[in-house]
Amino acid sequence: MIDWRAIDTVLLDMDGTLLDLHFDSHFWLEHLPRRYVELHKLDDTHRLALCERIVGEQGTLSWYSLDYWSQELEVDVVALKREVQHLISVRSDALDFLQWLKSAHPRVVLATNADRASLALKLPLTGIDEYLDAIVSSEDLGVPKEEQAFWVGLGEREPFDPERTLFVDDNPRVLASARQYGIRHLLGIHQPDSQRPGRVLEGFTTLERFAEILPLTAQNAREESDRG
Repeated sequence: MIDWRAIDTVLLDMDGTLLDLHFDSHFWLEHLPRRYVELHKLDDTHRLALCERIVGEQGTLSWYSLDYWSQELEVDVVALKREVQHLISVRSDALDFLQWLKSAHPRVVLATNADRASLALKLPLTGIDEYLDAIVSSEDLGVPKEEQAFWVGLGEREPFDPERTLFVDDNPRVLASARQYGIRHLLGIHQPDSQRPGRVLEGFTTLERFAEILPLTAQNAREESDRG
């Protein structure tokens, strides 16, 4: 599926790609709305209204900002995330993939819409940063991955050749934006949230597991390790 001889840079999304999206789905659509009405002593109509608002702001820079939601809702969003941080987990075989990338030596960059507060929570719990050469957040660039300006800014910070770059993300709007920018090798994630059904990303090849794109030699080595 991937000719690794043609890849110099690997750009990876975090939530839903390297990490299970279940934590975020649960937090934004269940935990935060419930705790919001509890803390402010509101009725259930406010919980439903907040759910609608959260969904409506998806894809904007504000939607990804914990500081924005803390100010808007007058709650400590980071503290509320810590209440359910036990749900933060690495997706199946993502660490194996990152370990292989480290040994194969392409440049590996986390290109994420998660803000720095989210990264400060999740990276120590997952250890994925140990395998990354750089981390670029949409907060750093002031624009989300859904917009072309993100890719322009990313290229200025972390120069890469779009023709020799692989980008993996679970968001079809983000993948479409990367395609528009000219990134040649694009892959989606079939089931970003382990607690929800998989889905088809129209126009993009999706992965069940990262092992699908490893060279056969790496797959064989992993299978032998598992048996041993």
